[in-house]
Amino acid sequence: MVRVKRGNVARKRRKKILHLAKGYRGTHSRLFRVANQQVMKALRYSYIGRKQKKRIFRKLWITRINSASKINQSKYSKVMHNLKSTNILLNRKMLAQIVAQIALLDAPTFATLVSETNK
Repeated sequence: MVRVKRGNVARKRRKKILHLAKGYRGTHSRLFRVANQQVMKALRYSYIGRKQKKRIFRKLWITRINSASKINQSKYSKVMHNLKSTNILLNRKMLAQIVAQIALLDAPTFATLVSETNK
């Protein structure tokens, strides 16, 4: 049987993992076995984090819209319902950006938007 020398492949695999583990503390960035465990855990956390990021931002947008609508004596749910019923197609992200900029810099404009939806 022919001898298979796989030192190059193994080294590349280990180097790749150790490169991903760069910046980890202590042996987590130096020893392959420990680094491999940490990299796998980090990749799992980053996958979960990408899903959570969407939830967190949606929650933030809703909070901003709600606070701005409370200033104008309305509720978040009523504002969103009225926007949909009057065919104003603004999603929560755009509304939150509008709220952040308009409510702080030009409050009457947002009040006009809310009053337009209440008609």
